[in-house]
Amino acid sequence: MERLGEKVADLLRIGDLIVLEGPLGAGKTTLVRGLGRGLDASGVVSSPTFVIARRHRSSGTRPALSHVDAYRLAGGVELDDLDLDLDLADSVVVVEWGRGKVEHWSPDRLDISIRRPETPGEHGTPRTVLLQGCGKRWRGTDWVAVLGDEHGIEMVM
Repeated sequence: MERLGEKVADLLRIGDLIVLEGPLGAGKTTLVRGLGRGLDASGVVSSPTFVIARRHRSSGTRPALSHVDAYRLAGGVELDDLDLDLDLADSVVVVEWGRGKVEHWSPDRLDISIRRPETPGEHGTPRTVLLQGCGKRWRGTDWVAVLGDEHGIEMVM
């Protein structure tokens, strides 16, 4: 998941919105950790479940990373009250558990859905990841060139 995040980070620029979905333990935060590494994010990228959002400045020339966890929030209205959408002006914004809550923040976004087998206790079990670019920003993205021959990745174009 981290390696996938690093590869996706190569495409990212200021104003990008990524909406992450998947069950608990699917690897959402691990993917964001890879995004952070690819964006040269400062500090440790960890789950913002209890603080709602963490912002990581880039230690290089890449955009900052705003990492949001909407799990404990009832809906988009609560997120809107936090003005986290304003971070799109100078960073990449990644929202875990954001489906149905943040799509109105931008007409262009990257939806990433992570699925894992339901068998409990299988650490390291391969996941299936669905990447779906929405809007003009992602139209024409050559996902095969970006991801190479990663297994378990489905791309919707």
